[in-house]
Amino acid sequence: MAGVKSFFLFAAIALLFAGRYGDATAAARGYIKYKDPKVAVEERVEDLLTRMTLPEKLGQMCQVDRFNFSFSPNGQEIFTKYMIGSVLSNPYDTGASPAKRVALANTMQKLSLSTRLGIPLLYAIDAVHGHSTFINATIFPHNIGLGATRDPELVKKIGAITALEVRATGIVQSFAPCVAVCRDPRWGRCYESYSEDPKLVNLMTESIMDGSQGNAPYVADFKTKLAGCAKHFVGDGGTIDGINENNTVVDNDTLFGVHMPPFELAVKKGIASIMASYSSLNGVKMHANRAMLTDYLKDTLKFQGFVISDWLGIDRITTPPRANYTYSIEASINAGIDMVMVPWEYKEFLEKLTNLVNGGHIPMSRIDDAVRRVLRVKFSLGLFENPLAEETFATEFGSEGHREVAREAVRKSVVLLKNGKTDKEKVVPLPKKVKKIVVAGAHANNMGWQCGGFTLTLQGFNGTGENIARNKAMHLPTGKTRGTTILEGILKTVDPTTEVVYVEEPNKDTAKLHADAEYTIVVVGEAPYAETNGDSTTLNMAEPGPDTINHTCASGMKCVVVLVTGRPLMIEAYIDFIDAVAVAWLPGTEGQGVADVLFGDHPFTGTLPRTWMKSVVQLPMNVGDSAYDPLFPFGFGITTK
Repeated sequence: MAGVKSFFLFAAIALLFAGRYGDATAAARGYIKYKDPKVAVEERVEDLLTRMTLPEKLGQMCQVDRFNFSFSPNGQEIFTKYMIGSVLSNPYDTGASPAKRVALANTMQKLSLSTRLGIPLLYAIDAVHGHSTFINATIFPHNIGLGATRDPELVKKIGAITALEVRATGIVQSFAPCVAVCRDPRWGRCYESYSEDPKLVNLMTESIMDGSQGNAPYVADFKTKLAGCAKHFVGDGGTIDGINENNTVVDNDTLFGVHMPPFELAVKKGIASIMASYSSLNGVKMHANRAMLTDYLKDTLKFQGFVISDWLGIDRITTPPRANYTYSIEASINAGIDMVMVPWEYKEFLEKLTNLVNGGHIPMSRIDDAVRRVLRVKFSLGLFENPLAEETFATEFGSEGHREVAREAVRKSVVLLKNGKTDKEKVVPLPKKVKKIVVAGAHANNMGWQCGGFTLTLQGFNGTGENIARNKAMHLPTGKTRGTTILEGILKTVDPTTEVVYVEEPNKDTAKLHADAEYTIVVVGEAPYAETNGDSTTLNMAEPGPDTINHTCASGMKCVVVLVTGRPLMIEAYIDFIDAVAVAWLPGTEGQGVADVLFGDHPFTGTLPRTWMKSVVQLPMNVGDSAYDPLFPFGFGITTK
């Protein structure tokens, strides 16, 4: 009898052990649930989460600049000791060789995979108008130009091409699209916005996501698509006086009727991440705004991806920035930030975050929610099965086919605002075969200026890309970036017998010296800028633009003015003595597209994605306002055949 009792007791213990420790025995046999691609993503996430220590969890919530790895003798500790789960390349991280960047990405990834749990790295970059920090990438018009096309299929193609070129360099996420609704062109980031109209922003957002992410949550194809990041949540385009990172004061009708719709669409389409805005909403810093980040975005909209801070975004919760870093960490994480773009002081960040959790100031449930969201995206991206980048798309990088799409985007984005001083004096399309033409203005032959900010560096560059002082100082690549300036496009288009004279900076004698010119193409606009550097209270064109116009158009020369700009500029004072005006926005590398429409190889079809004011005193002024008296209204654009 004792033997029977012993048998049943042993059996009971065995069943209990199997029930409680079945996963452990399975692991001993080599089976680990979170590594099984046949298991549902949510099950894999939960299985991995239960195995993670606190340091492993907090590492997943931290994103650092890849320079920490490449320029530090102990760079590998980022992954092997601190178990950081994400890196980014900042907008100054100029690249020249897709193969070298793939090798770098894989080196970092292998270090991540070598850790106890082998959680793969998420590598991200700003690819806001093409893979714009890489020399010889295809650079598309900035978003304001894409809004002018009103062509969703074209924008979808652009998204797909950008994804291919980014993946060709081993990077899996882009901090795009920017879905801001810019309501005041004085804002230095207005060119990152598709339009002042949320309906147009929604149209472009859906199209760019379908191209870059694919029509599926997080990513539709592990090899050819990118995880996206809708930014900047929420209201960054509505700050007082258009001041970058300022306060947006709005009622609920404006918040949910103007600024929120693109984010709601992005969530519905399964965007992988959403970036919080530097700005405040009705006095509350968005990086510390629990009501919006958690209560609305996560709980109401049911956003399942992760919320990421902007660069040093949590530091700016206090004034001055970083005045109380411990408070900034506590406030941002408790508000709903899941991943913090640190990007440098990661040791301090992790130490303080650890202390806050251990001290009970940040609940473990909040940490688990953040890590769960990051892991969900990583599993959905297929990083656990395909962590290493391939050189598969190297031949696609900056290809002629991609450049043809960019050229199409340029010509469809150019908006013709005036064509002749009277209805009978049409100027464009311009004749190709004449004795002589003059092309005037530094913007006509400056690749950096026509690309604008967020190109090779954050603030853009002057010239061809071969002499970027910051890059030389940091031993980063420099080199002439491929493309066609507007002048080069004109030279390729006109008849070989036509003499083309380029005058970079006209003077008082220019009109007399070239009185025999059939017409003059004057290219003026803005110098490159990004973010706060672009804030403007005047919206005047850059010098010597006004003098360039005065020494040509105002001096009796028949002229067509092409504006290279990220927003409407003050031009009413010149409009009467200009024969024709077209705005090319910031067209990117394929300036040939401007010549395509000027000379009639393709028609003008672009229309204004935002209102063109008469005076800055009118701002903010947007379509639908009761006091609406623009120089050119929203949606205006002269079409040609």
